[in-house]
Amino acid sequence: MGSLHFRAGTVAVVRDSLGRVLAFERSDRRGQWQLPQGGIDEGESPIEGVWRELEEETGLTADEVHLVDEYPEWTAYEWPEGANKSGQRLGQAQRWFFFQIHDDSTAPKPDGVEFVDWKWVEVDWLIEQVVDFRQASYQRVLGSS
Repeated sequence: MGSLHFRAGTVAVVRDSLGRVLAFERSDRRGQWQLPQGGIDEGESPIEGVWRELEEETGLTADEVHLVDEYPEWTAYEWPEGANKSGQRLGQAQRWFFFQIHDDSTAPKPDGVEFVDWKWVEVDWLIEQVVDFRQASYQRVLGSS
């Protein structure tokens, strides 16, 4: 059994021409909204991971969005009691990437596994909606963007 660690992952922030961000409703917790995110696979760079996760969870690719920026630091959060399914992870350490959608009328296709719905939202609304243990990371990155 390995030691406790933080899982390395990425977060994708997709903006429209009005500066709103693309939020997705979780399938396992209806009414809870967040950004696309996921783990970095072995041998994968953070940028490769974010592009893969973005396509898997939302159907968006370089045909619909382009990379604009990357948050310069890792962010981290600890999972609350009971959320550590593997028994080995303390939480997640994440790299955040910012994308611009080419056409505001583009409709993402939630994967139906993790996400069931989507909408364009203001940053402040999303920070208030995201599950509480992720709020500090969202505030740190989005509050400054």
